[in-house]
Amino acid sequence: MKTIEEMKTEWLREEAAAVMQGWDFSHIRGRYEEEQDLPWDYEREVRRYLRPDSRILDIDTGGGEFLLSLGHPAALTSATEGYAPNVQLCRKVLGARGIDFRPAESGGALPFADASFDLVLDRHADFNIPELLRVLKPGGVFVTQQVGGQNDRDLVRLLLPGLPAPYPDLCLDRVRRRFEQAGFAVLRGEEAFRPIRFYDVGALVWFARVIEWEFRGFSVERCLPGLLTAQRTLEQTGCVEGTIHRFLLTVRKP
Repeated sequence: MKTIEEMKTEWLREEAAAVMQGWDFSHIRGRYEEEQDLPWDYEREVRRYLRPDSRILDIDTGGGEFLLSLGHPAALTSATEGYAPNVQLCRKVLGARGIDFRPAESGGALPFADASFDLVLDRHADFNIPELLRVLKPGGVFVTQQVGGQNDRDLVRLLLPGLPAPYPDLCLDRVRRRFEQAGFAVLRGEEAFRPIRFYDVGALVWFARVIEWEFRGFSVERCLPGLLTAQRTLEQTGCVEGTIHRFLLTVRKP
């Protein structure tokens, strides 16, 4: 049985290792799981509207991981990203493939001409509805999977009691209403709450440090009581479990 000091030392190492480039969770692969049982498949939904001649845009592409997995012609593919370390990565990785990459802040103006795209993709990134209306061609489609406002709240309460939710209004009904008010036709909307499980507390430490907008102010020192509670739970049940909040929305421009 490890002592508290031994566990704390391990957790501090995980905290120091929590640096994200792209959208890469390989550091905790096999140590946690989420999105294993969503009632939809984001890639399948995207491919439903993806045609060989579609001009597509991926908003906040991370390191381009999902975008590249689509195998779409580079000459018809564009992407944006606003996080500075990822911008450099995208310039190197996407630029080398001939993809039109442009730095842009999430939720802000899109640096493209009017009616540029047949399909715009957005997985877990902010968006600007007037800008989507502007850059989509007539009949163009926007597909987004969003992290809802209640995401990971039970884990946040464990580690940072009293911390308010950063996006309390982010839910399917309210976002769908905004698109409808802007004139979009809703093609699909689904929402789900599913488990997220951590199989060692160090993985939870790394995750909480990386997802800083949800676990605002997290540190091992500050959150040690909650981490010790998590360790006891893990020893009793085999994992530390929380709840993710996701929704899928597909809309078409008139």
